[in-house]
Amino acid sequence: MNTKIAILLFSIITSVFAFNVSVKNPQQKEKPQEKPKEKGTTVKDDKDKIKVVADTLKSRSAVDFQETDTLQIDPNSKLKIYKKNAHASYYHNKFNGRRTASGKRFDNNKYTAAHKKLPFGTIVKVTNEANGKSVVVEITDRGPFSKVREIDLSRRAFMDIASNKNSGSVIVKIEVVEERK
Repeated sequence: MNTKIAILLFSIITSVFAFNVSVKNPQQKEKPQEKPKEKGTTVKDDKDKIKVVADTLKSRSAVDFQETDTLQIDPNSKLKIYKKNAHASYYHNKFNGRRTASGKRFDNNKYTAAHKKLPFGTIVKVTNEANGKSVVVEITDRGPFSKVREIDLSRRAFMDIASNKNSGSVIVKIEVVEERK
């Protein structure tokens, strides 16, 4: 009787093993999964002065990660200096996904900023005075709540203009983009 049980168990084990081998054939190559892509949108204001290119996502591999959700200003628009020698810092990652004072969701990978007094939706050009690099951002939040700092940039905008990526603040010039009439 023990031999019959042993033979039965052996046949069950071999059939399960054969089933697993047929399901998982190691000689077959798995197809890489494609990541979803979204199409970008271009929004222009009534006077065609400010162009906003947003929400273009490309594959997020380390080699070809490029997004084109930058804010661009019309070369014919006027820039009014708001403040020179202003201190700029950047948002912490813990604020990602939270609502801003304007009601929009904050994203550290977009070109946005917080300012104490400028109206929401104001487009400003922030220039690092040490290296001349500049970035165009939209005011979407209130802050920073420090007397020393003038503007809080999203991490992406800050890293685009920072000469030292390990610094927490830079001295900048803030210019407001004025609509032409």
